Amino acid sequence: MKNTFKIVITATAIYWVSQKISFTELKIALQECNPLYLVLALLSYALSQLIASSRLNSFLKVIGLDISERYNLRLYQVGLLYNFFLPGGIGGDGYKIYFLKKNYAVQGRKVLTAVFFDRLSGLWALSVITGCLIMFMPRLAIPHTVTISVLVVGTATYLYFLQLFFKEFLSKFVVTHIKALAVQSFQTLSAIAILYALGFTGKFSPYLLIFLVSSLVAIVPSILGGAGLRESLMAFGATYFQLDPHLAVLISLLFYIISLLVASSGIYYIIRPQRLGTNKLPSVEEVENVLEKEE
Repeated sequence: MKNTFKIVITATAIYWVSQKISFTELKIALQECNPLYLVLALLSYALSQLIASSRLNSFLKVIGLDISERYNLRLYQVGLLYNFFLPGGIGGDGYKIYFLKKNYAVQGRKVLTAVFFDRLSGLWALSVITGCLIMFMPRLAIPHTVTISVLVVGTATYLYFLQLFFKEFLSKFVVTHIKALAVQSFQTLSAIAILYALGFTGKFSPYLLIFLVSSLVAIVPSILGGAGLRESLMAFGATYFQLDPHLAVLISLLFYIISLLVASSGIYYIIRPQRLGTNKLPSVEEVENVLEKEE
């Protein structure tokens, strides 16, 4: 039932997008792309994932897991790949928890907590950068004081929550959240490079805003890494802000392809699981059983 639900969501999103755009216009735009800027977009996104891997390792060190950046990056690459095919359920995070619990003397719940705060720091950074973009969009008519107040109150509440229940994570708060801002910043730069690749010369902020908001699609259960969901949100946002829906969808499609290319680096470790310290990658059932025991 869970997998059927994911398929229905993805299929519905793809169908909705297909009704809103012209594939002929998309094809022409893709053919006229500047490949240099696409390479820059790819490099920017790849760098964001390197920093994201390091951010996760910083959280793991808080719970006493001292693993090398190299091994952590390998797990992160596999996680990226599995997030395209197993999102919403165990996904890549589940496999990372499985391997760390198996190879290190650590409770699965502690790893799960570290992974949760890794995601939460990313959401915080996404909110901060989105708030900054909102201040550059007078069309929204939101006073700067309101935006800044929301960000300050939200951050203060976040810190109070950590102080109250997860004090140990405060020791790495500055480092991890600077990395979180860097991750979102490089992904925003990737979107900017895509806009340049498409020859866009207008105001970037509206497109970047709907791009960042559509990033929240990662929390929705789906298949194929949220294919169709981000595009549908981009098309809806473009309609709301009276932007070009074809350009918005193209940004999303190209970003999807770039993220899939970077995630494909995890295929090496599926072929050579020995690099992860095992002769065979675990099945979905094995990982689910380990996670269920931790609940």
